Amino acid sequence: MAARCDVVVLISGSGSNLQALIDSTTGGDHPARIRAVISNRADAYGLERAKIAGIETRVLDHKAFADREAFDAALVQAIDAYAPQLVVLAGFMRILTPGFVRHYQGRLLNIHPSLLPKYKGLHTHQRALEAGDAEHGCSVHFVTEELDGGPLVVQALIPVESNDTPESLAQRVHVQEHRIYPLAMRWFAEGRLRLGPSGAELDGQRLPPSGQQLRN
Repeated sequence: MAARCDVVVLISGSGSNLQALIDSTTGGDHPARIRAVISNRADAYGLERAKIAGIETRVLDHKAFADREAFDAALVQAIDAYAPQLVVLAGFMRILTPGFVRHYQGRLLNIHPSLLPKYKGLHTHQRALEAGDAEHGCSVHFVTEELDGGPLVVQALIPVESNDTPESLAQRVHVQEHRIYPLAMRWFAEGRLRLGPSGAELDGQRLPPSGQQLRN
């Protein structure tokens, strides 16, 4: 078997996307291996998920650092101790410094609960409902210095129902997040996904601006 792709996952909360990533790698033939889970919050339940799965954990409290730059410098050191080929943001609630993003250029993925470039930032489900959108969903993208603005890898689209609330929409989007994030990680680990000079590429072909789109 070829060498596996080592992955470090960053979290701040319950870690439901982390769980989906862990579950996807349980087969012995998976090309990715989650080496460590690092959280900026000691009470993040995702740390328990990692421990149950036998994955190393680290806590790095951002409040213990003088500023964002100092925290990110320490975070780089913590991540690089595992020499990962890929760093995955799974509900990591920190805005990253340009230096951090550049350090992991082309090997840093994030998931966002909207069909980017729509609704960058927070309250995405509420905003989709207020806009009267017929479709909503989630996006996996490479991270660049522009917040939620990096090249798109894959999106999952779901119809917005007439009786949807932000909560019901969030629930259905969550299901799709758990579907597409493991997929993107697998593509990367297999060497199929990369960040090229003009955007995300899958199997040597440049992906469209919206990435691969999967409809339910």
